[in-house]
Amino acid sequence: MSFEAVIGLEVHVQLNTKTKIFCSCATSFGDEPNINVCPTCLGLPGALPVLNKEAVKKAISFGSAVDATINQDSIFARKNYFYPDLPKAYQISQFEKPIVANGKLIIEVDGKDKTINITRAHLEEDAGKNIHEDSYSKVDLNRACTPLLEIVSEPDMRSSDEAIAYLKKLHSIVRFIEISDANMQEGSFRCDANVSIRPLGDTKLYTRVEIKNLNSFKFIKKAIDYEIERQIDSWESGKYSEDICQETRLFDTQKGITRSMRDKEESADYRYFSDPDLLSVHIDDELMKEGINIKELPDEKLNRYINELKIKSDSAKVLTSSLEMANFFESMLEFGASVKNSTTWLINELLGRLRGEINLQNCGISPEGLAILVKRIDENKISGKSAKDLLDTMLERQSNDVDSLIKELGLEQVNDDSAIISSIDSILQANSDKIAEYKSGKDKLFGFFVGQVMKSTKGANPARVNELLRQKLDS
Repeated sequence: MSFEAVIGLEVHVQLNTKTKIFCSCATSFGDEPNINVCPTCLGLPGALPVLNKEAVKKAISFGSAVDATINQDSIFARKNYFYPDLPKAYQISQFEKPIVANGKLIIEVDGKDKTINITRAHLEEDAGKNIHEDSYSKVDLNRACTPLLEIVSEPDMRSSDEAIAYLKKLHSIVRFIEISDANMQEGSFRCDANVSIRPLGDTKLYTRVEIKNLNSFKFIKKAIDYEIERQIDSWESGKYSEDICQETRLFDTQKGITRSMRDKEESADYRYFSDPDLLSVHIDDELMKEGINIKELPDEKLNRYINELKIKSDSAKVLTSSLEMANFFESMLEFGASVKNSTTWLINELLGRLRGEINLQNCGISPEGLAILVKRIDENKISGKSAKDLLDTMLERQSNDVDSLIKELGLEQVNDDSAIISSIDSILQANSDKIAEYKSGKDKLFGFFVGQVMKSTKGANPARVNELLRQKLDS
């Protein structure tokens, strides 16, 4: 029997507000434990929450980016459950009336487009963080009350490849519209995957399993693939009804398996009710206008690069693969570098030299530095070959002083026709026998003459050398 997977994803995105969603504590990452806390995020009696307007604005921006309905009226509810990292014993979240509903996102897998529907995106507060050491546990509540946007998809994905394509597209969008740094290592972008299987052609939804707290594309794919295989094996062995239950599982990254964590709660288990300490949220026209005024989306930027800047599709995809890459490229253009050579030198030359932990942000080359290098090529001040040597030196020294390095390394290209002609005359006078061979049909000797002139001039303009040399030989 053939099977297909049915996958839905719940993505938690930490919004990059300066303060928490219901209090004025800082949201900075990596501070000493439990210093960014107050009576509100500690859940102390009598402390009242106040909604962060900026978090609402960022939720509106996301809704606009995924072509969703933005509800101008929504409410916050209390989601009741008991964990050490949740001091109040309830989480303030949205349930019946989320701020964003009915969006969509188009992904590309194996050259084909597919629409993934987004059920909702709602605002809520994050919990703290449990830290387990040896035989005891500690709780850091700095993260408690950090604003989250939970984005819930429909179960429209049929493979781990589709799930990863969706997550990468979502990750790119929230970064390009600058509502989150989406740093997966710091937990700013994490995912719960709901996975089930069914016989191919069946439309019924069978028991789903939730895989909790995945924060790496690599491990998300491995966890989904393992869970699909586990459920198929159980079905084929006749133990599906015994083995597969609605539960929450964790992915063991060392063993590459999922393991049971707890039974999966239903919405009734959380005993949702409207939070009496918060008014209903009303988005007025002014805030709506601010929120929907978003920056250029990745797909829009890609299309502009292809259609307006005439960049080839493959190169344009690389240039829009991350916010850092797109910003670096556009900064080069702002410094006056040509589109064509900026594309070539950023993708082929600079990226081609970066290895291991060295990336565009820490390599030491600035957009201005690479732009000046490109401009010197465009101005025929240095040759392409010399520019490669120059870039190597810039990386080695972590220097962007292009013109000083050109002078120091003696890379400036000779563009003076009289100097080139003088060198050509000297080379031809010293190789009269080869001139005769060239004129008798040995065209390959032209390369010999070019090489001699380039060596003699120590870096003349190759195009000009070719042109003037051919004139001399043909006269």
